[in-house]
Amino acid sequence: MQTVIWSQAQKVVIAPELPVVMIGERINPTGRRKMAAALESGDMTLIQEEAKRQVAAGAQVLDVNVGVSGLDEPALMVEAIKAVQAVTEVPLCLDSASPKALEAGLAVYQGKALVNSVNGEAAKLAEVLPLVARHQAAVVALTMDDQGIPRDVATRLAIAEKIVNEAAKLGIPAEDIVVDPLAMSVAADDQAGLAALTALATIREKLGVNQTTGASNISFGLPDRTAVNAVFLAMAVMNGCTCPITDPTNWDIRRALLISDLLLGKDAFGMNFITAFREVNPED
Repeated sequence: MQTVIWSQAQKVVIAPELPVVMIGERINPTGRRKMAAALESGDMTLIQEEAKRQVAAGAQVLDVNVGVSGLDEPALMVEAIKAVQAVTEVPLCLDSASPKALEAGLAVYQGKALVNSVNGEAAKLAEVLPLVARHQAAVVALTMDDQGIPRDVATRLAIAEKIVNEAAKLGIPAEDIVVDPLAMSVAADDQAGLAALTALATIREKLGVNQTTGASNISFGLPDRTAVNAVFLAMAVMNGCTCPITDPTNWDIRRALLISDLLLGKDAFGMNFITAFREVNPED
């Protein structure tokens, strides 16, 4: 099951048998005042700097989110995509809750993008999947629907199956769907981590699709969040996560993913881990 996306210059293949693909999360104004202010002023310099930093740190795909309340998100998405593609060659993940912003971004994106995201809500399926089909993109499928985010694994699997089936009706193959089973805070629900990991394993077994996850929610409300996130991501990879959306500039996170590949036999002679370690620790 290979999910293939590309820019004009680079192709990225996401697959269970291949090393983990890191999707860089840092182009996102949520909780980041400087980036929100830069977007408000129309200045794309910070976005370009973040793009270059993440690629230098090992990101193979960049998530682009420009959602700031009160701003013209479709126009900003177009400008951000152009700005990022001017300074990097990696494929992009277009991240928005607005179908209009996604449509505007897909219209100017040069390559095959990953769309973030669709879910099981009737309106989202009707609005987003036709865009994905028309532009022959890949799409992240969130396991939530009109009833919200389910706590149980069976319902998450059912939603993932529903999205895969609805996508197939439009000619979108299963390999172009990347499921996100939605990790929630273990501070609010001490079973949330186990539920997310079990959902990853179950969806891998039943559907075989590639999967992503974001680690930040799992540690919300806890101390030492980076450590919690890193361990969760390593466990997520073991259970079927092939392309997490995370911060590649954080060495603890990147190291956890590199070691996961190493221990799962996806890093020949440990060269990816050794090379990255020497880049970060040149004197060791």
